[in-house]
Amino acid sequence: MPSYREKKSIRYPLYGLMGVTVVHLGVLAFYNLLFSLAGFLLASLSFYLVFWLDQKQRKKTEEYITRLSYRVKRVGEEALMEMPIGIMLINDDYIIEWTNPFLASCFQEDTLVGRSLYDVADSLIPLIKQEVETEIITLHERKFRVIHKKKERLLYFFDVTEQTEIEKMYQNERTVIAIIFLDNYDEMTQGMDDQTRSNLNSLVTSLLNKWANDNGVFLKRVSSERFIAVFNEHILHSLEKEKFSILDEVREATTKQNVSLTLSIGIGTGVSSLPELGSLAQSSLDLALGRGGDQVAIKQTNGKVKFYGGKTNPVEKRTRVRARVISHALKELITESDKVIIMGHKNPDMDAIGSAIGIQKVAQMNEREGYIVINFQEIDTGVKRLMKEIEQNEDLLSRFISPEEALEIATDDTLLVIVDTHKPSLVVEEKLLNKIENVVVIDHHRRGEDFVKNPLLVYMEPYASSTSELVTELLEYQPKRGKIQMLEATALLAGIIVDTKSFTLRTGSRTFDAASYLRGKGADTVLVQKFLKEDVDTYIRRAKLIETVHFYRDGLAIVKGKEDEIYDQVVIAQAADTLLTMDGVLASFVIARRSENTVSISARSLGDVNVQMIMENLDGGGHLTNAAAQLTDVTVAEAEEQLKSVIEEYVEGGKKE
Repeated sequence: MPSYREKKSIRYPLYGLMGVTVVHLGVLAFYNLLFSLAGFLLASLSFYLVFWLDQKQRKKTEEYITRLSYRVKRVGEEALMEMPIGIMLINDDYIIEWTNPFLASCFQEDTLVGRSLYDVADSLIPLIKQEVETEIITLHERKFRVIHKKKERLLYFFDVTEQTEIEKMYQNERTVIAIIFLDNYDEMTQGMDDQTRSNLNSLVTSLLNKWANDNGVFLKRVSSERFIAVFNEHILHSLEKEKFSILDEVREATTKQNVSLTLSIGIGTGVSSLPELGSLAQSSLDLALGRGGDQVAIKQTNGKVKFYGGKTNPVEKRTRVRARVISHALKELITESDKVIIMGHKNPDMDAIGSAIGIQKVAQMNEREGYIVINFQEIDTGVKRLMKEIEQNEDLLSRFISPEEALEIATDDTLLVIVDTHKPSLVVEEKLLNKIENVVVIDHHRRGEDFVKNPLLVYMEPYASSTSELVTELLEYQPKRGKIQMLEATALLAGIIVDTKSFTLRTGSRTFDAASYLRGKGADTVLVQKFLKEDVDTYIRRAKLIETVHFYRDGLAIVKGKEDEIYDQVVIAQAADTLLTMDGVLASFVIARRSENTVSISARSLGDVNVQMIMENLDGGGHLTNAAAQLTDVTVAEAEEQLKSVIEEYVEGGKKE
């Protein structure tokens, strides 16, 4: 059927045809009047019929448009007033000017007109103020997707409660894979007779089976020290709420049997692919073991990691066999390289410098050139004293190079050894990591989420007192082509003494073995004490800092520096160490400004408090008894409030990264 506009376009040519016809009939009348009259009557009748049909069609079209307009208006009113979509108009003062009946019914009110959003739904205020276009909020126990039209001051509400519930159900039912590892099972059972070992197995298995049955977990033992567990995310959330109490249960039960057996659990979650879940679980377990064991690591696909447990001091479980294997593997990597570049962390301490000197010696024993990367503008007083001694040894001094020199001499066949850190963000020159593919990591800190990518060899032992201790053990299994010099041995011993606070913290039997070996190689303990001496001004400044001490909780001492005063990192660390020697102090926290934009927190403990976990919540890290964090763009008072907040989280248990 032609449209009204099409008919109108037809009508005008028709009127023109009528005019032409009249003209022709007029001309015909001059020749034959009778024919002209007959033609005129016939034309008039035809034109009248056409006109009548046109008027009828026009009226019909107008009636159709009127009827359609009425229906569209009714549909609009129906949609506006009856459809299950909430509509709200507000003014600039957040007063409701109009809502449709559906939205009023959602609020269980007859009308909302004239009410303030602050009284009705204050959760909408931030959405409007921040000009958020769409967001899901909760109103009267139902979920709504709110669409905000700023220009019209209009809000649409779409009920997504059922959709949200389905999504939540899907999330809760997703599969989770966990690998449970008995940390020191082999070491604990080596000297046991069959019956004692069997009893220990039965005890641990019964505890884990009971835990699995109580929580709806499928558990399968796959080896003497490894279990596989399968469950869903709803169960995982329940286990997180109780902070994985199975860790404490196993530790306490085995302790009663005079065996210190602990668990480490790696969990994979957040994806639907089972192979990927398995990889995440194994990666999480490696992370938990790298941090000392006795904890749970949950690695997600977004890179975030959650940790639970890990509050106990790691038990020494290194063996001479592992040290020998690592030493031989390092020897092979060095001999396959053209040179070795050694790099520690920024602002290197005695442990970083001592262990670097030790690795340089390893390279020399394998007839390869070794170079230590150092930024001479970023060394503390103790290291400066060591460097003055090194200046008297031209051969050793020539092994220290700047980051720029290291970048110049590095080749495709160069081996890069990272000591006393495993975080790319902390190394002296991060560009070296990008340039050199062959990397070895030797560290004694608990492994963090940030880690060097694809290292050829990793020797991380959180049970060791220091990296210098680890390097000393590696030295013992290297070729005896070069004698360890007195200054080299002294530097390694200084690293051990500094990190153990003169053999008082984190000191195992292997620590004394390493110190004995170094002493036998000529290490000078008196020279170490000269390196560690401090001046009177530093002592007085530290004392004034400690003077501000106050206790936040039982045994937790907090010190704050002046807001407008800049403190040296060494003074801050020494103040934390000194506080730890005071009666009644289980852990110490010193907060002071390091620069205009940075506030530093040094944390120390005797082992009852895991300061590493507390500092990691502030994006820091370290050891169970020795850790630190750097906060930017905050005041000292704000840093203290953040510290207190994470201490509360720690006391409640669990840690999120």
